[in-house]
Amino acid sequence: MKYVYEQKNWPNFIWRHEIISPVLAEVRHHQGRLLGRIEALGFQLQEEAALQSITEETIQSSGIEGETLDREQVRSSVARHLGIEVAGMVDSGRIVDGVVEMALDATQRYAEPLTAARICNWHAALFPTGRSGMRSIAVGSWRTDEFGPTQVVSGPVGREDVHFEAPPAISVADHMNAFLDWFESELTIDPVLKAAIAHFWFVTVHPFDDGNGRIARAITDLALARSERSSYRFYGMSSSIRAERPDYYSILERSQKGTLDITDWLLWFLRCLQKSIDRAEITLAAVLRKAEFWKSHIGTSLNERQRLVINRLLDGFHGKLTSSKWAALTKTSQDTASRDIDDLMTRGILVRGPAGGRSTNYKLVLPGDKLGPGEASITNDADSSEPFRR
Repeated sequence: MKYVYEQKNWPNFIWRHEIISPVLAEVRHHQGRLLGRIEALGFQLQEEAALQSITEETIQSSGIEGETLDREQVRSSVARHLGIEVAGMVDSGRIVDGVVEMALDATQRYAEPLTAARICNWHAALFPTGRSGMRSIAVGSWRTDEFGPTQVVSGPVGREDVHFEAPPAISVADHMNAFLDWFESELTIDPVLKAAIAHFWFVTVHPFDDGNGRIARAITDLALARSERSSYRFYGMSSSIRAERPDYYSILERSQKGTLDITDWLLWFLRCLQKSIDRAEITLAAVLRKAEFWKSHIGTSLNERQRLVINRLLDGFHGKLTSSKWAALTKTSQDTASRDIDDLMTRGILVRGPAGGRSTNYKLVLPGDKLGPGEASITNDADSSEPFRR
């Protein structure tokens, strides 16, 4: 069996245009329609949409590799790097800042050349401690295969299933020079297809000890930014790839063990990209709901704690809001949290959920919402024979 990089004409990829062209046209149509809607938002809402998208993509890209990043740290780091003022910003660690810096460098500076030095700087940003988990790795330089060939394996030790073996380390520099020359060459194919090919080519060369997947996705985002000539990213591949991770690894393995015909890979990539654009539509809808909420409460006097928690709820609060979580988010006492919540319930901005006792939780009322079964404001609850509990 030959790996794709061992084929005689590597890396002269081919594909069946009659299969790819109609799918590409459909993706490009949806891409253009999404960008048109975003352009109509205005600058402030565009910033909000970009902040949410980049935060989610950064978290999901690391999640594909099994690394969990703190959402609030990522969001705060993205906001700081973009110069966006958001409520409830927290400190972020070196690892989070490194991942964010790579993601933003790829898109904010999409027009600048992609070079070996730039990619190696991304790698150094991903691994500021010089370690991946418990082991030391070569940071900011191509791999050396010091401990044997670089392989993608699964299964127990001694009975591993080898899914892929990367090119020998001695050839990595030549492979990367060829890749970078192609990436910066005059565009002769659709830029979205170029993003798909770049992703496949990079992960096949696998130039680093670790971090290849995350850097491949950053390169993909850079190529997609070039396709739109926009430094703001309102969608990315990571969320969709993570949702279909088994399929992603399966199509990679089949294509890396196949011929230079990468039709199946391109088709999978385009369909995954379409799902990413669909996800962006959901993000956009959430941004518009947030804008509509604040527009409907433009004359409402709220304290900073209330604005902080309301914005967290509008941004997609994970789990249910309780008075204890309110106190933790705002760094206040339980009594202060209760007063803040009671005030918002009196105004009809929050309603109490159907659960009572220790499970009591609260829901934000959006414009046009109707109270569901068991949901009530504090005024509606006053005549109940049950005492009000939180």
